[in-house]
Parts: sequence; structure tokens; C-alpha cells
Amino acid sequence: MNAQPPSPEHDADCSAFRAALRREKLAARVALGAADRATLSTRIAAHLAALLNDLPPQTLAFCAPVRGEFDAGPLVGSLLAKGWKAAQPVVIAPAAPMIFRRWTPGCAMAEDRHGIPIPRDGAEIDPDIVLLPLVAFDAAGYRLGYGGGYFDRSLATRVPRPLAIGVGFELGRVADIRPQAHDVRLDAVVTEAGVVRFG
Repeated sequence: MNAQPPSPEHDADCSAFRAALRREKLAARVALGAADRATLSTRIAAHLAALLNDLPPQTLAFCAPVRGEFDAGPLVGSLLAKGWKAAQPVVIAPAAPMIFRRWTPGCAMAEDRHGIPIPRDGAEIDPDIVLLPLVAFDAAGYRLGYGGGYFDRSLATRVPRPLAIGVGFELGRVADIRPQAHDVRLDAVVTEAGVVRFG
């Protein structure tokens, strides 16, 4: 699939549309029952493992799960045993790119101002691959997150740019999130239905 930039009609302010979509998809995700979430998460983990296990050991960044997100922790633990390194994103200042801190099982954790668990300290490292939690995603490979723009800023400033893989539930799939000029296109999305690659 060829990369398509946001179309001209998206130049208008789409904040109301995107905010409504975000609320709708967050509510749907939170409403998943525990059994359904576990089943879907097992499928996501299997697809993600198949994608990553074909790669040589690298540094993988991921987020601690919040608001009913997929938990990549167990998969990351298995990759560490194969020689991979792991990191988690840390917000240093509002409207600034994030840094990535080394993560290991059992490392000291804290909560950032959004209530997201992050490594309390540790070395700053550059990820080769970033798993991005998503609220929604569209057919062109654009992701809708929580609205802070942290991942877009962080990916845009890194050279070379890490491989960006969106991870979430199929319920977040939509035709169009109405991407804005600052939105960074994903390289792939992994859901319980499988892997979709872009570009």
C-alpha cells in the first residue's frame, strides 16, 4: 500500500470529530469483558510475536497498559530472554518529544502526570522499534491516540526513525481518522485479526 498524505479536506479543524471518535472507541475498549479482553489479547500477542521473532534482537519500546490497553509486558519479557533490550517512553515536558528509558522486569517504577507507569530512573536509550498503543487507526495507517501528540513529536525527531507498530484491538479500526499534518504514519498495525503493513 502506498503512503498517502492527509487529504486537503483534512486541513480544516477536525478536533471535534477526532474527540468524539476518541470517546467512542475508548468507551468500547473499556466495555470489553475480562474474558473477551483476555482472548483478544492472546491473539494480539501471537501475531506480534510472529512479527518480532523473525527479527534479530533489537531495542523495543512499549508502554505499560492503561485504560484497557493490550499488555505487551509478557511478550517483552520473552524477547528479553532472547537478547532483546526494552525501553519505555517518558514524558519530560509538555509539548516536547519523549525520551526512552531502559526497562527491565522488576525495575523501580513511578507514575507520570497522566498516571502511566514509567521507569523511575535508568539509562536513556534509542529504540529500534516502538509499539504504540492506539485508540483508533485507519486504512491509510494513521493512528488516533489520547490527543497529546507525544508519539508523533517523538518519532518525527528521531533519525533514523524507529519502526512504528500500532497495537490495539480490532474495534478501533475505522475508515479515516482525519489525520492532521503532524500525524506520523505507522509502519504496521497489529490487532487480534492479524498484521497490517503500510508503505
